[in-house]
Amino acid sequence: LFIHRNGSHNLKTNILNDRIGSRDLTMAIIFLSQMTVGILGNFALLRHYVFHYHIKGRLRCTELILMHLIIANSLVMLSKGVPKTLAAFEVKDIFNEFGCKLLFYVQRVGRGMSIGSTCLLSVFQTIMISPMNSCWKDLKVKAPKYIGLSIFLFWIIYLIVNLIIPMYVLSVSGKPGSQNITKNRDYGYCSTSDHDTLSESLYVILIVFPEISLTGLMIWASSSMVFILHRHKQQVEYIHRANHFPRSSVESRATQSTLALVSTFVSFYFLSSIFHVCIVFMDNPSWWLMNTNKLVSECFPTVSPFLIMRRDSTVSRLCF
Repeated sequence: LFIHRNGSHNLKTNILNDRIGSRDLTMAIIFLSQMTVGILGNFALLRHYVFHYHIKGRLRCTELILMHLIIANSLVMLSKGVPKTLAAFEVKDIFNEFGCKLLFYVQRVGRGMSIGSTCLLSVFQTIMISPMNSCWKDLKVKAPKYIGLSIFLFWIIYLIVNLIIPMYVLSVSGKPGSQNITKNRDYGYCSTSDHDTLSESLYVILIVFPEISLTGLMIWASSSMVFILHRHKQQVEYIHRANHFPRSSVESRATQSTLALVSTFVSFYFLSSIFHVCIVFMDNPSWWLMNTNKLVSECFPTVSPFLIMRRDSTVSRLCF
């Protein structure tokens, strides 16, 4: 009887282990597929923009913004997607403490630039499609001149801001009698330490609040674009001469493409934020919740290059 019960227990344990193993393998394959598609899409589009700049010597304002968006997405995919996929295949603890900090720094800079570039694109598109008799009429001429400077400032701000928090934590932890470290957090590919509430407050002020503000600005710009497009459509239907406005139709297609890109970003950003908040406030988050959050956080960098290709059939043919 004892042998029978022991054998039955071992059988159940083996079945459970097989289920966990197959579950982890399935998730690892999903991560690998997502990473491969995202990296190929981003690098193909980046190659196109670099080649286009090399041939013509300049890029349009929207192309310049999109190129930096692709660079930011590539940083996120390489610094987050690759280690996450390796961890899913049980290749763990491949980075030391410094490597882990550097990895998170690149992730945050890439994420910040992704948000900043998408916001800049939506605001710029709103300004350019606004009527000449609107309050944006002066900015329609000036805006293209400041796109390069705006992108440069975004890079500088995110490079510096994301350095402040680790430098602060390092200076505090180096003081005698410092008790700022509360617990270790394991990410699979590396582990790092959570710190005191003061550094968390600094993170909220310098990182989270600007991200929410830029997202709100994106939503406002997208709403303005929808309103402008709707009003333009009504005017065209009233005049009944839509074929005589080729420039407007080109602008409408570009605006709709920008709206699709911004809507996708905002949707995945809110989903990722919800999952992240649930994980933070749960003592023992489930396996499904953790991995769903990882998948959702990488969806925009994966999908965005194909949304950009869709706006121009020539670009998509060249990239593929």
